[in-house]
Formats: sequence, structure tokens, C-alpha cells
Amino acid sequence: MGTAVRPAALAGRFYPGQAYALAREIDAYVEAAQPVRRALDGLAPKMLLVPHAGYVYSGPVAGSAYACLAPLRGRVRRVVLLGPAHRVAVRGLAAPQAGAFETPLGRVTIDAQALALLDDLPQVGVSDLAHAEEHSLEVQLPFLQRALGAFDLVPLAVGGATPDEVAAVLERLWGGDETLVVISSDLSHYLPYAEARRRDEATVARVLALDPALDHDEACGATPLAGALLAARRHGLAARRLDLRNSGDTAGDRQRVVGYAAVAFVANAPHARDLPEPAVAEPTTATAASTSTTGPVADAALGRALLARARNAIADALGLTPGVEPPHPELRAPGATFVTLRHRGALRGCIGALAAERTLDEDVRRHARAAAFDDPRFAPITQAEFAALEIEVSLLDAAEALAVTSEAEAQSLLRRGRDGVILEWRGRRATFLPQVWEQLPQPAQFLAALKRKAGLAADFWAADLRLSRYGVRKFSEPADAASA
Repeated sequence: MGTAVRPAALAGRFYPGQAYALAREIDAYVEAAQPVRRALDGLAPKMLLVPHAGYVYSGPVAGSAYACLAPLRGRVRRVVLLGPAHRVAVRGLAAPQAGAFETPLGRVTIDAQALALLDDLPQVGVSDLAHAEEHSLEVQLPFLQRALGAFDLVPLAVGGATPDEVAAVLERLWGGDETLVVISSDLSHYLPYAEARRRDEATVARVLALDPALDHDEACGATPLAGALLAARRHGLAARRLDLRNSGDTAGDRQRVVGYAAVAFVANAPHARDLPEPAVAEPTTATAASTSTTGPVADAALGRALLARARNAIADALGLTPGVEPPHPELRAPGATFVTLRHRGALRGCIGALAAERTLDEDVRRHARAAAFDDPRFAPITQAEFAALEIEVSLLDAAEALAVTSEAEAQSLLRRGRDGVILEWRGRRATFLPQVWEQLPQPAQFLAALKRKAGLAADFWAADLRLSRYGVRKFSEPADAASA
């Protein structure tokens, strides 16, 4: 690693060249995007997808991503930044020889020790030429400086590499809370506005599903993004859409537009939306007004109150007339719920929380809306589906830690059909509701699938792996309620 400094090549072209004007413009984009932070429920991202055009075009969307970094200021000390090489042919990934990158806001030091971790990887080389005029990396730096303050940088220009090669590099650099990964990519290029909207929606749907099957017509940074999606899957991250627009929405005409997305990738933490795997979706209980997996018969009055609020939350978002909401005193107490939606028997959304953070009334409304419109595996619920929508609300008891020293011991303690289970290991977290026992009735099967959901091998076990269990009161609408 040398001592040379790469100067700002794009200041005054892609973004303001004067420090004061640059800081003011970035702050305006970030301030305008503050409501987007609610999509993360207070979680801080481990990885971001951000666009890289001139700020007048993609700055508002980039602001939606960088607004989420406020909790990380002072915690993140290293940023791993990957973007596509636009101007120089690169074989594999290119690191710079320079020791620092300059912007109008100051100098960012290159993390030589982190780059040394890549020395034995054949897909990583060194090329200052690849970085000299590369905008996909440079335009991110002022945003990062305003969001994080001081940090060291690991910049990599990505050329002819496979997603697996990119993922291997990210694995070496992954680190812990001190490391943030940023993937720089725009989406479709130079399509008419309506066609670009359709293409970009489909691309983002695959990103949210952590599907690495992307091509360069869909995202100029398809290679680094695909590798990042593989890494996200391996580390149990969940993707959250923050913003999706194009240059026709921001500053350009609508004849030939470029698409921009902001996506955050977060760990499956207690306050995150926990998304059960599609392959082991909870079974339908269409005919019972309420059932219980905790032993006693669940409170049917509470069930009716929860289901009414869940349905009304979705109706309100769709612009439909809400129904009557029966009162219940327990709604004022803190509570944690999962809301599961089906349409004619097919799963259409399932989102919830494992810890009580708000009143039960607010919690069930929030998760009903999220299951209907924010589950990244599915398109949002439409008015046409609403009448036949089947709603199930699971009310979670407080979790109880299981003191186990082996998987055999864990299997012996689990109560089939009754226990929801939370698995945690070194930042990875996954859960299955008790309903999953109906599809995975054996404890060994259940735990193996739960470990896979957390991004671990089915036979994985470690001394510091933690298991907790919880009970659930499950409420579902009568068979004719959804079509009434």
C-alpha cells in the first residue's frame, strides 16, 4: 500500500466541489429521507445497496439509505465499498495502490490491514488506474463522511468476477459491528419510464428475496450485488426496501431513465420483521375462531378484537371502509404478535416481532400492514384480494431460555406442537412459530430447518449457540369471515 492520495475526480461534476455546498446538499437529502428509517424498526444495517449517479439524479434515493446510518456513527470504523468498474477493464476485483482517497470533505484513509487479508485470493489485484476516474465508488464517500465521521475504507472496483468470488472477498472482510458493507449499483439504464418502473420492481423483488440471479441489463453492479446477496444469505441478513425511483422522478426526462434503489440488509434481531421460510409456512386454521398452543383455551374475545384490528389496518391502507373493532382491556398492555395472511389457501405474507415493544393494539396493526405490503417475498396485497384474505394472529408469550449443552438435550426438552423456538448464534437469529411443528413434527427435523433458516448447516452445533422457546395463542377468522 502506497502513500499516494487519489484526488477527487468528480467534484464539481457529479456533486458540488465546495465543502460547504456539498455538506448542505447531502444533509438535505438525508433529512428528507428521515421517515424511511421507520422501515428498519430501529435496526442498524450491516449492508446497504445505494445508487451512484450524479447527486441531482440519485442523491434523493442515496439519502434514503444513508439516513439509516445515524445509529452507527462512532461504531463503524471500516467501510467495505464495492462498485462496478465503468472505465477500465478489470479482471476480478481491483484494490487501489493509493493510501487515501480525497473528497472536498477531507481525506479517507485506505485500510491496508484489511486489504492484506485478501493477498492470497487470486481474484483480487491492485490497480490505481481502475480507481482513478471510477464514479461508482467516489460518489459514496461524501455521504459516508457526513453519516459516519471518521472511518477507514476498503474500496474495490469489480470487473470480470463471479458472484462466488465476490462473496469470498466479502467473507474475509465481513467483521463485526465495526464493519459496514456498501454495494454501489444503479438499476436499469435508458428505458422509457413505465418500462423502467416494471423492470426495476422485478429486480428489487429478487434483491429482497436475496436471489443472486441478476444480469447487467438489470443492474450495472450486478456482479458485486450478486456476490453481496450470497453473503447476506450466508450471514442470515434480511433485506428491507427503503426507496425505489428513477431519474424521471428526480431530475431527468421520462423518455430514457436510469433506475435507483436503496436497500438495507439487517440481521434478524429481536425487533426485526421475522420472515418464516416459504417452504415451512405455518398451516391454515380456517374454521376455528381461536386456538391455543399454550394449554388453556385462548380468549375468544381478545381474538376477535385482534383480528378486527388486523383486517382494519389493511383495509385502511387500501382505502377501504373499516369494520367494527370490539374493545378489549388487554389491547392496552404491551404485546408481541405475528400476522399471517393467506389468499385462497396460499401464503401471502407473514411478519411479526418476538419482543413486546408497543401496545398490543399498535403491534397487531403494524404487523398486519407489514405482512400485507412489506413482506419482500410477495407483491403487496391488492383491493381485489382483500375480501378473500384469510388472517391469522399469533400472540407470543415471553421467551424462556433453554439451558442446554447439546443438540440431543435440546431435542429432548422441546415440546412438539407447543413450543415456538428462537435460535441465536453470534449475530444470527431465526425463529419458527409452533405451527411449523405440523410440517416438521420431529425435533431433529425442526431444529435442522431452523438452523438452515439462520444460515447455518443442518448439523451445526456450538457451545455458545442459544435456544429459547415461547408459547403462542393463535387466532384465526371463521371460514366465511374473509369473504363476507
